[in-house]
Amino acid sequence: MIYISRKEHFNAAHKLYNPNWSKEKNEEVFGPCANANWHGHNFELIVTVKGKPDPDTGFVVDLKKLSTLIREEICEKLDHKNINLDVPFMAGKMASTENIAIEIWKILEAKLPSITKYGKLHAVKLYETPRNFVEYLGE
Repeated sequence: MIYISRKEHFNAAHKLYNPNWSKEKNEEVFGPCANANWHGHNFELIVTVKGKPDPDTGFVVDLKKLSTLIREEICEKLDHKNINLDVPFMAGKMASTENIAIEIWKILEAKLPSITKYGKLHAVKLYETPRNFVEYLGE
């Protein structure tokens, strides 16, 4: 088994806020991330595909096609958007990095077979900051 990854980037705003809680409780739990006027991040997304190389090309997945898929299905829908308000796949969900990664996984897992017959989605790693990131393995 071999693992191949592609990194992409997008900028987006969000806020962490539970509407069932008071303003004070939200601020206690989420701190400045509950800012009423939102806050933003320069997100880094790393998508890893695993599999055995295609005997004809030597590729698990063509990285140009993977890049196009990620940009069209994920980055273009998130870049310079308010995740809470502008991103249909996040509607009604807490816009935590964890939930964003899960939704990205769902989209890519469904679309990946259109660009590879030898690869399977292995991981979605989403960096919110250089020191804070989540990794989702579809579990």
